[in-house]
Amino acid sequence: MTKKQVIIVTGADLAPEALALLGDYEIVFAGKTPQTADIAALAKEHNPVGIIVRYGSLTAEVMDAAPALKVISKHGTGTDTIDKSAAQARGIKVAAAAGANAAAVAEHAWALILACAKAVPHLNDRMRQGHWDKATYRAVELNGCTLGIVGLGEIGRRAAVIGVAMGMHVTAFDPYATTVPEGVTLVDLPRLFRESDVVSLHCPLTEENRGMLNRETLATFKDGAILVNTARGGLIDEPALAEALQSGKLYAAGLDSFAVEPMPVPHPFRDIPSLILSPHIGGVSNAAYVNMGVGAAKNVLAVLQGVATPA
Repeated sequence: MTKKQVIIVTGADLAPEALALLGDYEIVFAGKTPQTADIAALAKEHNPVGIIVRYGSLTAEVMDAAPALKVISKHGTGTDTIDKSAAQARGIKVAAAAGANAAAVAEHAWALILACAKAVPHLNDRMRQGHWDKATYRAVELNGCTLGIVGLGEIGRRAAVIGVAMGMHVTAFDPYATTVPEGVTLVDLPRLFRESDVVSLHCPLTEENRGMLNRETLATFKDGAILVNTARGGLIDEPALAEALQSGKLYAAGLDSFAVEPMPVPHPFRDIPSLILSPHIGGVSNAAYVNMGVGAAKNVLAVLQGVATPA
């Protein structure tokens, strides 16, 4: 019997629906938190034709350990953990499951916006400690405020539409956008930062926009603005954000991604009460888990069998 070709998954599991699509291949799981060296060792051992990336980084080292490798497929949308230049130089296709977790991430962005504006985590903690803060509680009413969306991909568009439904004035920056949702106005980035009461990041991380939120740009924000990031941690200069929150320049921030993940301990963010943190789970939901797995599997098959066009 002919030995099955191998596909490595840089994680401990994959949706059953995705595994069913890949039934003609042997699936090798790299574990819950694989490091680059672990993935490279598995690649050398199994010489996979495809790698589905859930966790960890795909470097030239990994690619060179797998001469048969033809496709790297992201279990999600962000491909910044894949060395795309190295892949291109080796003739390896890189694909992403575009839009597979868009609803989940947009919903989580709004969970963070509302948690910041209404101080939900703080109130929950106070209630559990026996306090009743009704007399002193104050909140931000979002109706009539300006929401600035950075990046109008599928996630940003969904977040923007929710903002319109909430009665907000919604502006957006995206140099590649050809259409915008009804009720959304395209503006330049300096104006968006300057005029927004809430800024929500939904753009990919590139070398051009790395650290785009730094001491200089944060200084241009409205006093008392809210910042939410469900995109990539590298977009933000973390010490600068900590300063802006501690000084009161920003009212609050909600972060789901960080420059280094998992977030190191100790970290200055842990001591800032106006900062709401979640461990990069914006794209995690029952539906998104299936959608991302199926999308990643289809992109693998598109390259290996020519059955579809990669996302």
